[in-house]
Amino acid sequence: MSGDQGSSGAAIPLRSAAWFGEGRTGGGLRAFSHRSRMRQLGYLPEEHLGKPVIAVLNTWSDINPCHMHLRERAEQVKRGVWQAGGFPLEFPVATLSETFQKPTPMLYRNLLSMETEEVLRSYPIDGAVLMGGCDKTIPALLMGATSADLPAIVVPAGPMLRGHHRGRALGSGTDLWAYWDEFRAGRLTECELSEVECGLARSPGHCMTMGTASTMTAVAEVLGLALPGASSIPAVDSAHHRMASASGARAVALAREGVAPSTILSREAFEDAAATVLALGGSTNALIHLIAMAGRAGIPLALEDFDRIGARIPVLANIRPVGRYLMEDFYYAGGLPALLLQLSKVPGALHPDRPTVTGKPFGEYYRDGATHDNDVIRTPDNPVAPTGGVAVLHGNLAPDGAVIKHLAADPRLLTHTGPAVVFDSYADLRERIDDPELDVTEDSVLVLREAGPLGGPGMPEYGMLPIPGRLLEKGVTDLVRISDARMSGTSYGACVLHVAPESHTGGPLALVRTGDRITLDVPGRRLVLEVDDAELARRRAAWTPPEPHFERGYGALYSAHITQANQGCDFDFLARPGRNPLPDPH
Repeated sequence: MSGDQGSSGAAIPLRSAAWFGEGRTGGGLRAFSHRSRMRQLGYLPEEHLGKPVIAVLNTWSDINPCHMHLRERAEQVKRGVWQAGGFPLEFPVATLSETFQKPTPMLYRNLLSMETEEVLRSYPIDGAVLMGGCDKTIPALLMGATSADLPAIVVPAGPMLRGHHRGRALGSGTDLWAYWDEFRAGRLTECELSEVECGLARSPGHCMTMGTASTMTAVAEVLGLALPGASSIPAVDSAHHRMASASGARAVALAREGVAPSTILSREAFEDAAATVLALGGSTNALIHLIAMAGRAGIPLALEDFDRIGARIPVLANIRPVGRYLMEDFYYAGGLPALLLQLSKVPGALHPDRPTVTGKPFGEYYRDGATHDNDVIRTPDNPVAPTGGVAVLHGNLAPDGAVIKHLAADPRLLTHTGPAVVFDSYADLRERIDDPELDVTEDSVLVLREAGPLGGPGMPEYGMLPIPGRLLEKGVTDLVRISDARMSGTSYGACVLHVAPESHTGGPLALVRTGDRITLDVPGRRLVLEVDDAELARRRAAWTPPEPHFERGYGALYSAHITQANQGCDFDFLARPGRNPLPDPH
């Protein structure tokens, strides 16, 4: 047979049948050739003919510690595919390692999305399992799968185990910055720093704080593109093995039913994802990724939507860097289903009736959720904070918007005016930040430019500018910091990020001079350069555009087509509507 019965009872033709033909002799020359090559691969006809072909897109790599277990998980996914009557084929796709890839894997998010889309489009594939977890991989995989619009399900990589150092639980990223600052201030010895180095990350899996990885895997689940509870399971837990196998089996059913991302991704799904990010105290990077992901689905989503939704969404997850605990604690406390059940008690927070990859409505994801630790997962009556942890700012310094994770900042700095100390690049920052002669006080506002999508290039995670050494030694732990960069979701501090338009394009950030006074007003959602319009006009007339970073290759393609942070940093030719024709397999 070349198809299966869909949920409506109508036969759903298998896309792969066009490559292999009907039976053993149908389909003409090309089908004959394709079947011959399958024999070359060692497959018997009964292993694959008439069965849904499931692509297992695996971002495993020797250089990606977040995904070091995905080679094994792929085998468990395949087991589930086989058991459900499908035929699995594993495809290695680009790995985006936040830890090692420079200048930033954000430069390559769209490249992985293109690879995902074109792999799914160009091969005899009926459905896909998307395996990833490290920050940019989940957005990239979902953007590509959304554009290809073939049935797909996500297997999140899962968080690593908590770190340990001298009886204290450590959180990757969050404690890395804290201990490094202690070392810079002379309050930590090199030997103790070496101990922290060995205890900070101690198992496969992505960061176990509520960084970008934990945030975006939760997003995949809330969108309805992963199995209920999948995103919370620690990478090394045996439940993760079982989830991988179950996801493989479900991928077969999705292919048979013809349930593609366009069936699932709606305005309501993205609003629920935004609400969940805010309730988790999630990463500011999620705003960029969700805007880009929604754009691929043809759904408008703007920064202002996050501020609007955040005004009524309490923070319910007590997880670092906003809270106390780590993802392992979150899982044992009930995981994402438990948090969603609490969030559903906020009027209008979630849309329970929308479809998901399970074939059941989204409300089934959390109907039986149970909280086992009320300090880790809070109720709306006892939140970590009464409103969402991210604020969107506007003003003459950020006409198209900027963001701040204000719950992770020193409250005294959320309304602040101070003199700017400007760094023209990250190299300039590294050279001067610990200079004893740097004219900086605890009232200063550190400004970094040339760190945006074009200027970075790739919008690196430079936004948590280090505290100048001379202030660290005095015990200063936070300053207002402004940039067109991103920062790790594991970071903290009064860091204004994603300033748009960026300085490289002549945005107002390019016009700031050391000594200018800048006002940050988080309650008023304002970011203002206290310089009159006439002076800014004179500076703009004298401004010279910087030289482009790339003259050829992928970098040149990136530079020609990347959009700004408030538009999701997608490529303009990928974000626009329209379909590519499917290939003729004959």
